[in-house]
Amino acid sequence: MALQDQTLPLPGIVPDRTGSDRTDHLLVAGMVERGSRVLDVGCGDGELLQLLESRGIDGRGIELSREGVNRCVAKGLAVVQGDADTDLVNYPDDAFDYVILSQTLQATRQPRVVLENLLRIGRRAIVSFPNFGFWKMRLQLLIGGHMPRTENLPATWYDTANIHFCTIKDFVELCDEINVKMERSVALDLYGRPVPLNLPWWVWNMFGEQGVFLLSRGGKK
Repeated sequence: MALQDQTLPLPGIVPDRTGSDRTDHLLVAGMVERGSRVLDVGCGDGELLQLLESRGIDGRGIELSREGVNRCVAKGLAVVQGDADTDLVNYPDDAFDYVILSQTLQATRQPRVVLENLLRIGRRAIVSFPNFGFWKMRLQLLIGGHMPRTENLPATWYDTANIHFCTIKDFVELCDEINVKMERSVALDLYGRPVPLNLPWWVWNMFGEQGVFLLSRGGKK
């Protein structure tokens, strides 16, 4: 599957930070229609949920850490403690319009199963993740001979929650394998700017520090 063939521009999305909002959060929020019901899986301290609610979106969250849940609840957000690997199976089909997995896929034990559950629970899923094929990662492995560390991935290999790193190419191939349709896709470079759409997939894989994907269920093969 050619990545550039699956992309559509995101109107009205500004690549740089606006106030205190992260670039990837702005992209995600721009993919969600107003008035939608959304589940944010691995919602952390609720920063994305707050942005969504400020845009008229009904957001709920599930977060593994008790500390994160407490911070969300203190902000008045509807968040419960749960594990993406074990608790998503308890949600009914089509319970939400969108299910979001932001910067969490690489920390799950069964990424494929989690992705399938996202699209069972929601009509659409939005997934973002750090791209392990990013040129800085490759350079650290090639020249330094050690597991890479970046601003987005600052933890050492022995102290990280991330266990399933993937590249943009890997993720696209997984979507193809399980018949997931990519409605929109954006690769952000080192400075949070979208990599141009008309460049071949290997450029995205090399220069995209992270990927953001809007997904839906594919038809029968």
